[in-house]
Amino acid sequence: MSIPTPTPTPSAVRSHRRETYKPGATIGDWRPEDEGFWQSTGRTVAQRNLWVSIPALMLGFVVWQVWSVTVVKLNDVGFGFSKSQLFWLTAIPGLTGGTFRILYTFIGPIFGERKFTAFSTIILIAPMLWLGFALQDTGTPYWELALIAAVCGIGGANFASSMANIGFFFPKREKGSANGLNGGLGNLGVSVVQLVAPLVVTAAVLGAPAGGPQHDAKENTDIWLQNGAFLWVPLLVIMALLAWFLMNDLRVAAAPFSRQKVIFKRKHNWLMTWLYVGTFGSFIGFAAGLPLLIKNNFEAQGYQATAYAWIGPFVGALMRWAGGWLSDKMGGARVTMLSFVGMAASLVVVVFALPSGGDQGSFWAFFIGFLAAFAFSGLGNGSTFRQIPVIFRDQHMREAEGKGAEAQAAALKQSEMEAGAVTGFSSAIAAYGFFFIPAMFAAMAVTNALWLFIGFYATCLAVCWWFYARPGAEAPS
Repeated sequence: MSIPTPTPTPSAVRSHRRETYKPGATIGDWRPEDEGFWQSTGRTVAQRNLWVSIPALMLGFVVWQVWSVTVVKLNDVGFGFSKSQLFWLTAIPGLTGGTFRILYTFIGPIFGERKFTAFSTIILIAPMLWLGFALQDTGTPYWELALIAAVCGIGGANFASSMANIGFFFPKREKGSANGLNGGLGNLGVSVVQLVAPLVVTAAVLGAPAGGPQHDAKENTDIWLQNGAFLWVPLLVIMALLAWFLMNDLRVAAAPFSRQKVIFKRKHNWLMTWLYVGTFGSFIGFAAGLPLLIKNNFEAQGYQATAYAWIGPFVGALMRWAGGWLSDKMGGARVTMLSFVGMAASLVVVVFALPSGGDQGSFWAFFIGFLAAFAFSGLGNGSTFRQIPVIFRDQHMREAEGKGAEAQAAALKQSEMEAGAVTGFSSAIAAYGFFFIPAMFAAMAVTNALWLFIGFYATCLAVCWWFYARPGAEAPS
């Protein structure tokens, strides 16, 4: 459906002449669908905000996922926790991350996303410092480590406000690519921490202020486990300052909760949340659980979790951008359906590759199956976030069709606000995958959990086809 671009009112034109688009400014006149405005001013401002948002979001994912790699070495340096306890330490950040995402979805537009990005980044210093000091004492009680894991989960909440914010900056035709870049490169924080943390703990790279070593009894060597936490503190300070001084607040994105809560009456909020639980919930849950799955099932065969686990999230994060880009070309619903078919098939491979009875399983079939699952989840992450703004924009603009420029402008603004809120809310619910997937691995046989995921993907496929992809669908996207 071709949507006409609302003609700017004379007051908007006068406002544009007085407007400042400098870094740090609050912008009142923002019209990305106006081609002249976009080419002369909008693109530069939007790109600047995007490229500050990405590394800030990446660090949020680093803090959120630091436990997925930290738990692998805890018992080797003298902590005495069970496999179930270690899975729970991995899962807990997902519980707080998802819960705080709900809050962050609505609080960012109230206070302004530039200010909120700076604040939500700087506060992540606290759990990183706490974790670094706690890891230096093997007498630290389990309850304290669980509490630190819960606080680290706040890093995952940044995604909700960040994705809702970036969507406002770009025109419809570029939303998929922009959200794919922000989310995809932000998601790389999972791979970054799983790759970098195991490297920096092997030497006193941060010097004496970071503390002394612990002895790795398994490898018979000294390691500095706290470096995996302390390393990110100066980077968090830098990104908070860059967000404060270089990003912008958009008045068009500002909205009190009383206006945002309308999304809870929108059917497509709940349907798209269901789909995003299937895509992002799988991505983040598998990222959290994979290191321990490798350690528990294949370490005896010589495969180290720290050498392989980071690759899956890396592939998934890059494919998120591909999913957004591909959706801009062929439609988000088709790509979303492809992602669910691909994830289901990939997990079937994983199920039959796991050790069973006296069979040692096949590590490479297991690993390749998981890489494919990550790749398809990344595609779906990008495509679902392209679907959301299209669905809400098309519906609101259809209702305003033939009612004049002012009605169309109001409808466009309402659709952007609702799409941003749905983007944040759906990401909040999906983030619980970080908790439930490792928790399910801790509570039941891994193969049983994987079959449940496959069944869930079948329901997602049916929802996507019926409402968004079939001929005559209610909201083609």
